[in-house]
Amino acid sequence: MLLFVFVLAVTNFLIWLLLFLLYRIARLMGNLFRYNTKKGGVRFRLFGWTATAISLLWTLFALYGYLFGRFRYEVKEVDYTDARVPEAFDGYRIVHISDFHAEGFEGHNDVVDSIIATINALTPDLICFTGDLVSYSHNGLYPHIHALQRLHPRDGVMAILGNHDYGIYSHDFESEDAREADRMSLIRLERDSLDWNLLLNEHYVLRHGHDSLPIIGVENQSVAFPRRVERGDLDKAMKGTEGSFRILLTHDPSHWGAEVLQKTDIPLTLSGHTHAMQCRLFGWTPARLFLEYTDGRYTTGQQTLYVNIGLGGLMPFRLGATPEITLITLHRGGKE
Repeated sequence: MLLFVFVLAVTNFLIWLLLFLLYRIARLMGNLFRYNTKKGGVRFRLFGWTATAISLLWTLFALYGYLFGRFRYEVKEVDYTDARVPEAFDGYRIVHISDFHAEGFEGHNDVVDSIIATINALTPDLICFTGDLVSYSHNGLYPHIHALQRLHPRDGVMAILGNHDYGIYSHDFESEDAREADRMSLIRLERDSLDWNLLLNEHYVLRHGHDSLPIIGVENQSVAFPRRVERGDLDKAMKGTEGSFRILLTHDPSHWGAEVLQKTDIPLTLSGHTHAMQCRLFGWTPARLFLEYTDGRYTTGQQTLYVNIGLGGLMPFRLGATPEITLITLHRGGKE
């Protein structure tokens, strides 16, 4: 709540500052060209009214995003067709979720329960979680462990770590050793308490009959921002899976463009991380000003990336960028 109030105050200040600067520029231009900028003693009152209107409108949108938008999740259904899909996995149902950011659901266990029930109702064969289970520390996960334990896909949950799962955004750790200890505690919770298959630069092979489907998981490998976690080792993770139809889990979608696309033959990659900056209006997100891969599906040649915009977030607010549960159905078809 305090973070939301702070950000709202800052953005409103910036709105007024921008409009004030525009007003001063208009005054300067008016004086330069000897234009009378005074109308009945009122100097460009329009700027003040405009700033007030924009500020009020933004405040209303922000309140909607805080009170309602961040909890109104949706299910997106995606059909993926590829001739390389093993026959036994034709029709295979994968629920892709990402960026839970557990601390953001404090006091809203009913929302988490609803999310879990919705996922289970989709009867997935597999759940893939692409990182950022917490925002700052493994302690944020404890209120939601029992809810997450109720996920029961036929072939389990495959998971990876996101940049926040390494605790790099928390100032509560006295040393790097303490930060690393927190990461190990989170790993134990995911593997032992949640019974998830946490893939740290490794892979897990699903087998149905004579067919197999390797799921490759890398640690966070960011390439887009100065402050980043670079622990991913794709070569190590996919070693021994050559020649198979493979699915890669990597938290940061920029990793796909840097090390996967046209440098491997991995057909399908699942990512998260961006949240679409938790704002999307008329199909456009400001994340596209900074990132190449922001949300949804990207296909180049025979390689596809899907970016899930997450269930939670650091900022308790979502406008248009609705929290997402993705149901991906694999289909065998098309040309080799």
